[in-house]
Order: sequence, then structure tokens, then C-alpha cells
Amino acid sequence: MDILQICIVIFVLLLLVKPVGTYVYHIFSNEPNRTDRIFGGVERVLYRIIGLKQRGSMNWKKYALSMIATNIFLVAISYILLRTMGALPGNPNGIGNMEASLSFNTVISFMTNTNLQHYSGESGMSYFGQMIVITMMMFTSAASGLAIAIAFMRGITRRGEGLGNFFEDFIKAHVRLFVPLALIVTLVLVGLKVPQTLEPMRAVQTLGGGVQQIPLGPVASLESIKHLGTNGGGFFGVNSAHPFENPSPLTNVIEILSMWTISASLPYTFGRFARNKKQGWMIFSVMMTLFVAFLCLTYFSEKAGNPLINQLGINSSAGSMEGKEVRFGIAQSALFTTVTTAATTGSVNNMHDTLTPLGGLAPLAEMMLNVVFGGKGVGFVNMIMYAILGVFICGLMVGRTPEFLGRKIEAREMKLIAVAILMHPFIILAPTAISFMTHLGTDAFSNPSYHSLSQSLYEFTSSAANNGSGFEGLADNTVFWNVSTGLVMLLGRYISIIALLAVAGSLAVKQKVAETQGTFRTDNKLFAGILTGTVLLIGALTFLPVLVLGPVAEFLTLN
Repeated sequence: MDILQICIVIFVLLLLVKPVGTYVYHIFSNEPNRTDRIFGGVERVLYRIIGLKQRGSMNWKKYALSMIATNIFLVAISYILLRTMGALPGNPNGIGNMEASLSFNTVISFMTNTNLQHYSGESGMSYFGQMIVITMMMFTSAASGLAIAIAFMRGITRRGEGLGNFFEDFIKAHVRLFVPLALIVTLVLVGLKVPQTLEPMRAVQTLGGGVQQIPLGPVASLESIKHLGTNGGGFFGVNSAHPFENPSPLTNVIEILSMWTISASLPYTFGRFARNKKQGWMIFSVMMTLFVAFLCLTYFSEKAGNPLINQLGINSSAGSMEGKEVRFGIAQSALFTTVTTAATTGSVNNMHDTLTPLGGLAPLAEMMLNVVFGGKGVGFVNMIMYAILGVFICGLMVGRTPEFLGRKIEAREMKLIAVAILMHPFIILAPTAISFMTHLGTDAFSNPSYHSLSQSLYEFTSSAANNGSGFEGLADNTVFWNVSTGLVMLLGRYISIIALLAVAGSLAVKQKVAETQGTFRTDNKLFAGILTGTVLLIGALTFLPVLVLGPVAEFLTLN
């Protein structure tokens, strides 16, 4: 039954990939289509409001600068609102202003599409903050990331047309994709008993005769964009494990598909841009192969149970249920865990800190590779980066100038790709080491020995990959962790964006090379194997030693 549940969800995803990928292509192809009649009028009003008179295509520098400037403006406004939250309306529970370092971490986290939460939503954020700051940034950060992915696709597939106009892409992402889908998912979740109210906490009498305060709020509207935008920040501290955020197995499946579908559809969108659907399906097949491998590792590790519990002679036939909700069980918990770290969403329906050592290794490895579907374009763009690297390596082996999609790959592109590849492990491993060199870091660890390394490593990996999930045994709401993870989130988001937009800009102006018998094809099974091997080889050389010191050593100790 467990395997059947998982297979049904994956099958539904496969049915959605082509229509959703096609729809995303029509949104951003800038070619006339039926969606213009529905959304064109709203977009023209918004263009007038922001003063966008000319929607000409931008080069990569202007596109990147426009995106960063927009994000800086939104961060500044959001920081001010969080610091003055206690005096603002929409605060029936009387929640005070957010502390400075926590406000810094929060605004960086949500604007970088990470949504790492060092606060508990129901007690640390007013309704106004949840709606105007958090939900707003969930929409805008997702739209920013998707715009970058689309610009990258244009750059590597179309010569001389530029990367598009950031402000036009930004508005289209909202008007034609995220807002209508979020409205639909919100209504569905409300129908399935997810709260959507502005009432304050409700006092109820417990069976023991006491009084308990039950937190409520506009949960469904945040929950919808939280998953559609691969944001992941929860209205409640325990995120999608809370019965108000995720009350049933059906809502669990809806949330899984919400955070997975758009990201999984982007390779097909890329195939449409490249006018080679096989190219898109090749990228998708590599991503799905890696995903299934990590899903199997998580599921079978959790199904085998906790070795320490097994040694006590306690019946663990249901698997390792510590930290998991009974209404989901092992199958839907393992699938949610794998999807949320593959799609870099960060939403959780179980506590990752209680996963078995190898069960926790799988989400860690997905974020370290950062190519398994990814968030709004992150995984896709990084996978293309590895594809270009694979082509370059093959070219060196046969003594031929490497080409990708008819454009020569030269020193400039490889230097930029090297920056993006090397920055990711650096901002994970260096801060992890620093956290063990000072009591400001070690004071937060709740577990001794190997698991403490996993806690710190997971926190910085999640920050660097713009994921946001955590090993929540870590006491992370301190100045050290707020500032350090905030800086890692900034570097993890914007350095790779700038480097890879520069790659797209460089390829966009190159002459297309005619295909010959010697051209190395990148849309077949052979290249899928090469791409998979390139990703795993680079990932293993970079991260295997630290994984051995953390989850692997913990697994060997317990067994």
C-alpha cells in the first residue's frame, strides 16, 4: 500500500508536467496566445502603475540589476514592518516587534525564497506580518526566481534577442501563474478544513478542566503560495505537520503536487524554448532518476525503523514513527521529505531531526547537489550548468571544442560556471567549521557526537540551497545563527544567479554553429548518463567526506 501511494502521486505529476510546462512557455514566450485576452488588461494597468513604458529586452547585466534592486526595495520595506509590527493593525493577539537580528534573518530568508524560520509563526508573527510581509515575499521571491530561470532559457536558446524584460516577466509570473493558482489552492484547502480567518486565538476547555489557547489565522492563503512558490515557511512553528496547515492525507498530496509540479515542468518548458522537446525530457529524466534514488533511501531507511528502538524489543513494524504524524505514516512522510528538499521548498510534515541517519542523509544530499528539480528554476539552471560542464569534459576528452545547443563553450563560460560550482560548497562547509570553533555555535547543539555535525551541516546546507527546512533540534534563534545563515542565504541566492545569468548573456550573443556528424548530441540516453555521472561525481568529491563524518558515522555507530 505504501508503494502504491507513492506511485500514484508520481503518476499524477507525470500527467501534469506537459500541460503545465506548455502553459509556462506560453506565459513567457512573448508570442501572442489565448492568455493575453484573460490577463493582458490587468498587466497593462500594472505596467502603467510602475511606469513601465518600454518593455524592451535587457542584457544580462541590466536584468540582474533590475532583479536585485527590486529585491532590495522589498527587503527594506519588510524589515521596517517587522521592526514596528507591534504597533501596526491586524494584531489581535498582541505580538510585539521582532528583534533586530531575527528581523534581518527573516527578511533575507523570505526574499531569497529560503524561508528558514528561526521564529515560531503563531507566537512570533502578527496576522498583519503573516499577510503583508511573509505572504507578499512568498509571491515576489518565487516570481523573481522563475523570471531568472526563464531569462536563462532565453539566453541559451535564442541568439540576439536578449534575456527579456525583468519587470514584464515579474508581473506575468504573478498575474498569469502564482495569483490564480494560489486562489484555486486556497479555496480547495479551505474546503478541506484549513482555517482562513482573522479571529484571535480561541480559548477552549480541555478534558482535564484547564483552558487552552488555540491559535488561528489566515492559514490557507499562506499555505497555498508557500507550496506553489516553493517557499516553505509555515504559519505555525511545526509547519505542515500541524493539523491546521495539513489536516489529512489528501491535503498532504495537494501540498506535495503544489510544490513539485511547476519545478518539474520547467525542463519541458526549456524543451519548448529550445525547439527540441527531447532535450527537455532528457533533463527531466535525469532529475527524476536522482529523485527516485533519494526517495528509496529515505523510505526504506525509515521503514526499517530506529536501531535503538529495535534493540529494546519494542514493536517497530510501522517503521521509525518518531517525529512523524500517524495520519501520514512512513510513505507520505518520506515522499514529502524527499519532495520538499528536491524542490527546495523547506516545508516539512515531519521533523527531519528525528529521521534515521540515512533517512536524514537523503534530504541533505539533495540540497548539496541542488539539481533535483529545485525551486522556481534553481534546480533547472544548476542542472544546465552541469550539462555544460559535462559537454566541456567530453570535448576535452576527444579534442573537440565543446558545444551546447549549437553554441561553443569557451573559457569565459567555464570560469563563471566554476565560480557557481565552488561557491556552493564553500558557503556550506566554511560556516559549518566555524560553528564548531566557537561556543556561539556549539551552544545551539542539542545532540552530542556525530548528530551535532549533522545539525549544523543541515542548517547551512538548507540556507545555501535556499531550502529552509532544518534539523529543528538546533537552538538557532541567536545572533550568531541569525546573522551567519542570513549571509549564507544571500550568497547562495545571488552569486549563482549573477554568474549563471552572465553565462546566458555570453551564449546569447554567440553565432550558432552548424550541426555536423561530429556534433555531440545532448538529447539522448548517452548524455543523460554522462550528466548523471557528472552531478554525482562532483557532488561526491565535494561533500562525501563531511557526510561520512556526520550521518554515515552516526549510522555505523547505531548499527
